[in-house]
Amino acid sequence: MEEVQKNISQEKEIDLLALTNKVWLRKKFLFKVLAIGFVVGLIIAFSIPKEYTTTVILTPESKSGGSGAMGSLAALAGVNLNSAMGEDALASPDLYPTILSSTSFLKGLLNIKVHDSDKGVDTTLYAYMNDYQSSAWWSYILKAPSAIKGLFTSKEEDKGTKDSENKRVISKEEMDIIEALSSRLTVSSDKKTGVTTIEVIMQSPEVSSFLADTLTSYLQSYIIEYRTQKAKTDLLYAEKLCNESKENYYKAQANLASFLDRNIGIVLASYRTTQDRLQNEATLAFSVYNQTAQQLQMAKIKVQDTTPVFTVIQPAVQPLFPSKPSKKMVMAGTLFLAFIGAVVWVLRKDIFEMLSSNNECS
Repeated sequence: MEEVQKNISQEKEIDLLALTNKVWLRKKFLFKVLAIGFVVGLIIAFSIPKEYTTTVILTPESKSGGSGAMGSLAALAGVNLNSAMGEDALASPDLYPTILSSTSFLKGLLNIKVHDSDKGVDTTLYAYMNDYQSSAWWSYILKAPSAIKGLFTSKEEDKGTKDSENKRVISKEEMDIIEALSSRLTVSSDKKTGVTTIEVIMQSPEVSSFLADTLTSYLQSYIIEYRTQKAKTDLLYAEKLCNESKENYYKAQANLASFLDRNIGIVLASYRTTQDRLQNEATLAFSVYNQTAQQLQMAKIKVQDTTPVFTVIQPAVQPLFPSKPSKKMVMAGTLFLAFIGAVVWVLRKDIFEMLSSNNECS
C-alpha cells in the first residue's frame, strides 16, 4: 500500500515538473501576454479618475457626570457608562455615521457652494456632483443600456415628482446624487477613546478639503441643535414666565404707589386694609418675579451646560497627492491575471484531461 502511495506521489511530482516545463517552453507566448497585460494595466490605471481624501479627526466633550475615574477605566474596557446613566442618544458618537448617512442630512449639503480654482468650478455641490464628476471610459459603456432604455420610457412617470411641491418628495436624479455623495463620505468612531474620524473623497483636492470642513461644521451644528433643543425650549418658557411676572410686579408696585399718593394723611381702617392688601400683592409679585428670574438664569446655564464642545485634533487640510487609484496595485493585479490566463491557456488540454479523469474516478 505504501509503495502505491509513493508511486502516486512520484507521478504527481513528475506531472508538476512536466507542466512547469511545458509552460516554460511557451515562455515567448507568456511574455507576450504579460506585455499585453502591462499595456492594459496602464490603460486601466490612467483611465480611472484621481480621487483625493481629506481626513478630519475630532472628539466631542466627554460628560462623564459622576463616573470620574471609573468612567475612564470603563472606556478603556470598551464600556460606555454615560449611556447607562441615561445620557441622550446623540451624545454617543456611535450614531454619528447614522446621522451622516440620513437623507435629510445629505440633502441639506447639496445647496452649499463649492470651488475648484484649477478647473474654474464655482457652483453648488449638487451641480458639481452631477456635471463635474469624471468616470472611466468603460462606465459609459455599462450605462449605455439604461440610457437607451430611458429614451423609450414615458415622461408621465416623472410627472408626479415634477408637479409635486411636497418637500418630502425626492426626484430620482436627486436621490442618485445623494447616494453618490453618501458613498464618498465616511464617519467612524472609536468606542474606547471617543475619537470621531471624518473622511471625504472627491476628485478635486480643494473640494474635498472644503467639503470636509463644511461637513464637520454641519455635523457639530446638528449635534448641538439636538442636544440643546429641550434646554432652549425650557429657556424660552422661562423667559416668558419671567416677563409676565415682571409685568405683574410693576403693575402691583404702580397700584400701591398710586393708592399711597391719593391717600396721604388718611388714617382710616379701610385705608390701612387696602394698603396692606396692595403691599402684600406687590410683595407676592416681587417674590414670583424673583423666583422666575432665578429660573431664567438657571435655564441659561443649562443651555450652556448641555451644549457639547468639539475638539478638532486634525483639521481639514487640502491633500497634495491622490489617494486613489493605486497604479501599482492595478498593474500588479492586471499582470497577475494575465499570467494566470496565459498559464491556463497553455495547459488547457492538460487541465481538461485532469478534470475528465477525476470525473471518471468519482
